[in-house]
Amino acid sequence: MTDLLVDCGLGVTALAPLLRERFGREPVLVLTHAHLDHMGSAHELGEVWAHPLEHVEKPAPGSLHGPTLATQLGLDALPPALLTARPHGDYDLGTFRVRPVTPARLLNDGDVLDLGDRRLTVLHLPGHTPGSIALFDAHDGTLFSGDVIYDDDLLDSLPGSDPEVYAHSLRRLRELPVRLTHPGHDHSFDRERLHHLIDAYLR
Repeated sequence: MTDLLVDCGLGVTALAPLLRERFGREPVLVLTHAHLDHMGSAHELGEVWAHPLEHVEKPAPGSLHGPTLATQLGLDALPPALLTARPHGDYDLGTFRVRPVTPARLLNDGDVLDLGDRRLTVLHLPGHTPGSIALFDAHDGTLFSGDVIYDDDLLDSLPGSDPEVYAHSLRRLRELPVRLTHPGHDHSFDRERLHHLIDAYLR
């Protein structure tokens, strides 16, 4: 049986020791894409899987300083600091960088990840980034969507984003028998909300 972790946050504090303490072993990490808030701790883990179009071996450096990150991403504005609390009093936001990783396995559309007690199908759903993926459990209708879909404004103007490709991915996603979505941000939602979010974007 394989333990699987989907994305790993900013990496401001060490994640791997906590995972080993909680589960007694290190999980395989699947990266849905290479943005800083999804792969910050990836360098700590020995087994990292990602789509070949998502260049986790040379990610953008990122920043916890809002104006710097806004410039990197082409956004109008972000808060001055992207943390509401620091791991310790003298933590310097300016030292943060996304560290590269070499994927142990490249995941392609249609690949099946057999964890022993469940099987997850890789869905390549580009648009937010070129190599964005989601994981779908066809047995119970559970979707782990990363940033392909979440309950907020969907970002399609970042470096590497493509609105036309994104729309195609969301149309494909709408046709799947998804029952419950666990996104990379905020709360989970049901099929009705999934369709509402997709339809609002497509309009």
